[in-house]
Amino acid sequence: MLNHPQDSDLMEEEHLISCCTNIEVLDKVAYPSSRVGLGKKQSKPMILGIIGCGAIANIITDFALEEKLNADLKYFYDVDLDRANKLAAKVDGRAVLNLEDMLSNVDLVIEAASPDAVIKYVPKVLRAGKDVIIMSIGALIGKSFREKLNKIASLNHCNIYTPSGAIVGLDGIKAASMGKINRVSLLTRKPPQSLGIDASEEVVLYEGEAHDAVFKFPVNMNVAAALSIACKQDVKVKIIADPKVDQNCHEIHVSGEFGELTTTTRNVNCTSNPKTSQLAAYSAAQLINSLNNRINVGT
Repeated sequence: MLNHPQDSDLMEEEHLISCCTNIEVLDKVAYPSSRVGLGKKQSKPMILGIIGCGAIANIITDFALEEKLNADLKYFYDVDLDRANKLAAKVDGRAVLNLEDMLSNVDLVIEAASPDAVIKYVPKVLRAGKDVIIMSIGALIGKSFREKLNKIASLNHCNIYTPSGAIVGLDGIKAASMGKINRVSLLTRKPPQSLGIDASEEVVLYEGEAHDAVFKFPVNMNVAAALSIACKQDVKVKIIADPKVDQNCHEIHVSGEFGELTTTTRNVNCTSNPKTSQLAAYSAAQLINSLNNRINVGT
């Protein structure tokens, strides 16, 4: 557990050193370019691969089965091969032993595993010239790592997408950031079990800046990271473990030149993983569909 900002910086630098020391240009022979060009739509469905076959992957796979996904979900990678095989079987897809086994066949890869998976696998995806959707946006809280990924994507002519996840109002906050934002705060209230603790009464687990919150609770604070990146500042975060609630609740308050906004989101948790909100998976599916839309509503 990190107690000081400088510890967070050291961890970030270690990740960068271990994973992103070289910025390589696309190997066009090994990895043919995706059929989707920047700003262009394709006539055939995108072919998708997914990293991590947990709660989010299950929901996205169910959408594919229900024909609610405007893409062809075909490739599945997980350190637990059995989990990957089970999901792949639902959509007549393929579970792969190595990430590289899917990269020459997909247009876009969805990361739905963990912040560590972002650090380990996303640079490889980008170096293969493939677009990527990052669900574990907490991995992007460090500006240096974001810039590193942006550089790799730019050199290899591909894109990084992050859905709005488990909160509403992110489009308005992004719009507000065009002017001056004076204050942003996030109050997160979750059932104790989703935070990995036992508690019989309300407990304030953290109060401080988003950067530290993400490193202290890496699988619980994607919302804080998304909010910070969207509004271009380290937001104030308060995390409460509350045995009286059975949902993940997020209250956001923003004030600035635009005026003031307040949102409250109460999410239904995934039954297979209480740390994950169903809305996060829904936002990923909607993002995938929007990539093929001719008309897109929202910022």
